[in-house]
Parts: sequence; C-alpha cells; structure tokens
Amino acid sequence: MEGLSDQELMARIAAGDAAAFRILSRRHAPRALAVARRILGSSAAADDVVQDALLRVWIHAPRWRPAAEPRTWLYRIVVNLCLDEKRRPRAAPLEAAGDVADPGADAAANLEARERDHLLAAAVAALPPRQRAAIVLTYQEGLANAEAAAVLDTSVGGVETLLVRARRALRAALGGDD
Repeated sequence: MEGLSDQELMARIAAGDAAAFRILSRRHAPRALAVARRILGSSAAADDVVQDALLRVWIHAPRWRPAAEPRTWLYRIVVNLCLDEKRRPRAAPLEAAGDVADPGADAAANLEARERDHLLAAAVAALPPRQRAAIVLTYQEGLANAEAAAVLDTSVGGVETLLVRARRALRAALGGDD
C-alpha cells in the first residue's frame, strides 16, 4: 500500500481505511509540522495543530474532492488552524535557547550566522499571519505560488501581493535596501 498515490490513499481513507490514513499521515505530517512550527513559533502548539488537522482529514475525507491535491488540502487545514491559533490571545511560550554551535567551526562565523538567523526568524514572526504563512509556504516549504494560493484560499495574485508586502516589511525590519 506504500506505493499508492496520495489520491488513491484519500479514496481509501474516505472509505474508512485506517492503514491508508497512517501512510498518508507518515508521508505528510513532518512537513505539515514544519509549516505549523514556522507559522506559530511553538513546537507544542504546532504539534496540537497538526494532530487536529490530521483528525479533520480523517473525519472529512468523504468530502475531499479528487481534483484537489491531498497535500495542498492538508496544508490548507494546517494554515487555517495556525491562523485561528494566532488570533487567540495567549502568553508567549518560553522557547529553547537555540542550537548548539559546531565546535569545529569558526566561533565568530557561527555567532554571526545564528544572530542573522535569529533576526530573520524574529522579523518573519512579526509579520501579519497571512504574510507569514505565504513566506513559509513559498520560501521555506518550496510551494509554487499556485499551490500556496490553494492553501491560503486566495488567488495567485493574492499570494504575490502577500509576498511583496512581506518582503517589503522584512527589508524594512532587517535594514535592507527598499
């Protein structure tokens, strides 16, 4: 069953096939989790969102349209749940201090790279949720603008507008040329 396409797995899931659901989950949950972590900035909240998204896939599988890509449908559910989560007022969780530096690498270069990564992550986290989602989906997850548009339930032009605004805000936040 591992060799089945996502569409074939979804057809089986719609019929109640738990084994097909496990395969589809194993195939796409890690990337969905990465998307949720990047949007939410919290591993615990991302885990909850992805579990909820997978549960919704299982429950609503009979409503899935075969013309739709299952990965895009899952990402859309994840992004929508992330946006809902971001709207809820909460105290910010205390995240880990960061990755341990490679002891064999140049310490100054490691420090500079970590600082640059931290500044970029902070600037992305400060973006409005839909702009952040567009950046995560296109740049970090490598989705085409058309796929990102399907996930965000907007047009390709809408995604491009979100990306232009996000890049402009990132350049301003990071002190780049405008």
